[in-house]
Amino acid sequence: MALGPRRRGAVVLICGIAVVCAVTGLVASGALSGSPSASGGHRTHHASRLAVADPTTTTTTTTAPPGPPPIPPQPASTLVAATHGDIPGYAEPGALAPDRTVPGSWYGYPSALPVVATQPGWLDVRLAQRPNGSTTWVQQSDVTLSTTPYALVVDLGTNHLVVFQNGSPIFNFPAGVGAPDDPTPTGNYFMTMIYPPPGPGYGPFVLVTSDHSDTITDWENSGDAIIGIHGPITSYDDSLIGTTGAQISHGCIRLHDADLAQLQMIPAGTPIEVIA
Repeated sequence: MALGPRRRGAVVLICGIAVVCAVTGLVASGALSGSPSASGGHRTHHASRLAVADPTTTTTTTTAPPGPPPIPPQPASTLVAATHGDIPGYAEPGALAPDRTVPGSWYGYPSALPVVATQPGWLDVRLAQRPNGSTTWVQQSDVTLSTTPYALVVDLGTNHLVVFQNGSPIFNFPAGVGAPDDPTPTGNYFMTMIYPPPGPGYGPFVLVTSDHSDTITDWENSGDAIIGIHGPITSYDDSLIGTTGAQISHGCIRLHDADLAQLQMIPAGTPIEVIA
């Protein structure tokens, strides 16, 4: 469910804050929007330009501000661990006693957790719960492994979402991302589930992420505020996203419906990196 209208000067920003987990179910909001780009996620840097010099003056060279850094390389594939029920989590591989329980499901959807490191018989996996970036070690015998060839990068410097397959960019979508006072948190996350749209404007579905808002901790008494990837909510927001993207949400990532529809194949456990 989207947050109410908020104004920035003359611009009304209708921002949904991520996927919000309400008592009666999972409510989603916020989103990305865009269309494929031939750039495939690559960005160019501004070249230096030479000032025009008068014979009686000193020639000076000025350099335009550098462009955003290039998108980091993405893996050709990522291991994903399915728990099939609650399992113990450990502070380190080989620990004698667990220090937490890894839930077998999250809001009714099976846990599919990307693996970030391995030791013989042990796996370090990302968790969907707060705090952002949480990981834990699990015993390999407690999970079933699969792989995903996909990876998503949300670039807050260019307001775009780039989709990788087998380490190569295949889509580059303009996106609606968090406004400066409620930014989309940066870091490494993953896609936890594909959730049905909670209402008009959310597009064909919502990609629920493991990213949680840093500025909103409890949306509508739900106990959390989870970042989601979904449709633009309104035609006005859709126009703001346009072809360049925009900072228009309370943290969620909004996509044009047609672009979002192309992400139906992204499986749970797919890594998501949010960069500034």
